[in-house]
Amino acid sequence: MARLQKLSGQIVDLHNREVFPGVVEWSDGRITAIRRDKTVKEKTLIMPGLVDAHIHIESSLLVPSEFARLAGVHGTVATVSDPHEIANVLGEAGVKFMLADAARSPLKFNFGAPSCVPATTFETAGAKLDAKAVARLLKRRDIRYLAEVMNFPGVLGGDPELAAMIATAKSLGKPIDGHAPGLRGEQAAAYAAAGPSTDHECFTEAEARDKLAAGMKILIREGSAARNFDALKPLLLTDADRCMFSCDDLHPDLLVRRHLDEHVRRALKAGADRFDTLRCASVNPVVHYGLDVGLLRVGDPADFIVVDGWRRFGVLATYIGGACVAKAGRTRLPRLATKPVNKFKARPVKPSDFAARAAGEMLDVIEALNGQLVTNHLKLPAADVGVKSDVLKIAVINRYATKAPVAVGHVKNFGLKAGAIASSVAHDSHNIVAVGVVDDALCAAVNAVIAEKGGLAVVDARGRATVLPLPVAGLMSDREGRWVAKRYTEIDRKAKALGSKLDAPFMTLSFMALLVIPDLKLSDRGLFSAAKWGFVNTA
Repeated sequence: MARLQKLSGQIVDLHNREVFPGVVEWSDGRITAIRRDKTVKEKTLIMPGLVDAHIHIESSLLVPSEFARLAGVHGTVATVSDPHEIANVLGEAGVKFMLADAARSPLKFNFGAPSCVPATTFETAGAKLDAKAVARLLKRRDIRYLAEVMNFPGVLGGDPELAAMIATAKSLGKPIDGHAPGLRGEQAAAYAAAGPSTDHECFTEAEARDKLAAGMKILIREGSAARNFDALKPLLLTDADRCMFSCDDLHPDLLVRRHLDEHVRRALKAGADRFDTLRCASVNPVVHYGLDVGLLRVGDPADFIVVDGWRRFGVLATYIGGACVAKAGRTRLPRLATKPVNKFKARPVKPSDFAARAAGEMLDVIEALNGQLVTNHLKLPAADVGVKSDVLKIAVINRYATKAPVAVGHVKNFGLKAGAIASSVAHDSHNIVAVGVVDDALCAAVNAVIAEKGGLAVVDARGRATVLPLPVAGLMSDREGRWVAKRYTEIDRKAKALGSKLDAPFMTLSFMALLVIPDLKLSDRGLFSAAKWGFVNTA
């Protein structure tokens, strides 16, 4: 017979919107009783655990089982996760790798079937998931939803493959996630009418309200590169019942310090209602996605957290299925070994491969924006290229071919005064992307990534390379999470020492090849405008 366990404190009842002294009792992983008890003296709060409504586990640079060890410390009991990063590298095998690794952890990972692999036809990816492959995934019980439909022009244009994926999800009663940055008015309404029910890409309040009017739910995102919380926090005062919290992409240096607990702290500081805030962090995603995650009710799975109070909102303990997985800032989950999987064929390049091919007096230049995934399309004189004007070379190298032409463009706002940075985390096809001051440094950074068959690299002013190897699909480390966070912090510091003023240079770099985010990006095949949905003629 399972042992009965008890915990006393101030119970936060999100369903009846009240807090009362009492005792939670559970056995065999489920809550058996919640009793009011005025004699309880503990001031600690007991509440449902936190659920990230949209996050790519791969962007933490950690495999799921290692991600769980860090996230659980911050009160996270579940995630809604799109595995399209690894799917772009390895296809269905990549999704199955994530499912298998996640199954080794008690944290409740809820994966979707990637809908856009590759994201567009204007780039080279390592795999393709057509409508039949997506249907196979959607029919699995452990695939909970159709993941973000990023090709919003395809949805609006009636692309038959996307329409088939959406139809399959609808027939199975599985939610459909959206991704439509900048879409407004009638177009937003048409996109929502096609099936996508959420959006995590809103970067203005007005855009979010258009999508709310279209019947969508809004995921308020605060990650490493995309930070939209401040712009969208007014929604918490008017439409909290239709909002959820998301980190989307969160690098390990931040994951060791925060996860959704920071969303809650910021929402409370902004004056949002306590119960509304916590519902955004737990109830709303559980209900929307139909997750098997407890919400602190009798009969629910015993998934809950203990918090020191409303002001600090410091997570003291995290319970999943009745087991304490983290306490006093330390994980209680064991470290598990990981066998890497990968697809990486690129061979070393030469400095001459980075020679700019654009002709003419004016250049098409990507303007990177700090804290945003969107970019601007600038037209600048060719004479502006250089450190003084902060217009540097950007390159993308096809990692799935032994030899392919290097795509070269120009980018503004990376701020490097010397050296280069490179990464095999390059959404969504995950080729190698690099930014540098001179061709020799660009070449050295790219070759450092190639030597490890994936990783993040920085080359300093003296030509010395520092690398964080990512042997799991060129996206994730097989090392312990805090070691990865420390190494990432080191290369982030070195990139900033070269002059970058970006909050997260490597995260921003990784999105310079994401063609579906407006406006100008670079794929391994050339400069691409999402606004025009086609390549930019730079000749």
